[in-house]
Amino acid sequence: MSNSLVSIQIIPKTKNGEDVIPYVDAAIEVIEESGIKYEVHPLETTMQGDLPELFAVIEKMNEKMVELGSDSIISQVKVLYKPSGASMDELTEKYR
Repeated sequence: MSNSLVSIQIIPKTKNGEDVIPYVDAAIEVIEESGIKYEVHPLETTMQGDLPELFAVIEKMNEKMVELGSDSIISQVKVLYKPSGASMDELTEKYR
C-alpha cells in the first residue's frame, strides 16, 4: 500500500507572461506518464504513492517546465506521510 499523498500546485514563470495552462497540462502529463494514481483538482493535483517516488515525479515536473522555457518555478507541495498506508479514497469516501 502507498504511504503518502502529495498535492502539488506548480506555478511556472513564463518568459513573456504567457498563459501557464499549457505548462500545467505538460506537468500533469509527466504525472500521467509516471503511472502513479492521481486526481486533478481546480487548484492542485494530488498523487498517491511512496514518498520517494512522488518526490521524483515532482522533480521531473520541474525539469519539464525548464525544458518548456520557464526559468523559475514555484511548486507548492502538501504531504501526508503515513507509514501504515495512505489513500485518497479513504480520506474522501464520506464525501462521495
